[in-house]
Amino acid sequence: MTPPWRTVVLSPHFDDAALSVAALVRRLERPLAVVTVFGGPPPDGSPVSWWDATCGFSSPAEAYACRRAEDARACALLEAEQTLLPNPDGPYGTGGPLDGLDALLAGLTPDTTVLVPLGTNQPDHERVRHQALAALDRADAPHALVYADLPYTGHLAAWATDGASTALATSRKWGLAHQQLTRERPCTVAHDIRLDDEEWARKRAAVLCHASQLAPLAADHGSLVARSGPLRAELAWAVGRRGAPGA
Repeated sequence: MTPPWRTVVLSPHFDDAALSVAALVRRLERPLAVVTVFGGPPPDGSPVSWWDATCGFSSPAEAYACRRAEDARACALLEAEQTLLPNPDGPYGTGGPLDGLDALLAGLTPDTTVLVPLGTNQPDHERVRHQALAALDRADAPHALVYADLPYTGHLAAWATDGASTALATSRKWGLAHQQLTRERPCTVAHDIRLDDEEWARKRAAVLCHASQLAPLAADHGSLVARSGPLRAELAWAVGRRGAPGA
């Protein structure tokens, strides 16, 4: 039986909820769950991935155990229930439908809010968005919010301004996922948060729980946890059913 969650965050990887919606989740109804879609263990005998090796791990099993524990600490700070689906992380998984996702969404009540990643320049996130929104295309579905993936979307020049959504509509570097979404579905800004100092301190604490990931992320994204960096704002859109008026 699915617990009576009022809010469900679909976090593709263990760190995505903390990076992308740590401030937003504190404004949403409880009880709340963070569901890591790629939350399953790697297959036995897998060679360590390039990413996990870059993070300092000697084996996939070591990386998985550490990241799962990091996620538990972050979820505790977010006051969220940690929930894992059985799909291995991208380097260790296969294509095809994501196990457990459709069943989880089918068990939620219409008064639940589901946060779905946008998928900015991140194929794993985009897989989650496509499958989740397809599963939510029913009359009695929970309310869907699509959130900007960070740090990716946070590199937009207009990030953390009133013009962020408008800029995404024309950006060829950071806006393609948003443009695809708005072609398919009605989409309006539901939450536009510029974190104050207290919100930032809480978010930073949750992000720092994922310490194993921060050095490689910073190599790709620069001053990741700078107060003026890509994590300083959060953005989420309310979306309707595919093909509905306004899409």
